[in-house]
Amino acid sequence: MPKENTKSFVLRVDPETMDALERWAADEFRSINGQLQWIIAEALKKSGRLKPPKGES
Repeated sequence: MPKENTKSFVLRVDPETMDALERWAADEFRSINGQLQWIIAEALKKSGRLKPPKGES
């Protein structure tokens, strides 16, 4: 995702959830931010709220 096309926001997460996210991100060789972006994108695709990129169906 190009940086000029991203928006920043503050997310408050309890320590237990943050620990689980850190472990999951490390397991997948991603940053926490990258992991959260992946989780959100997958949830949006699964719910039908995000259209696949052109050429993917």
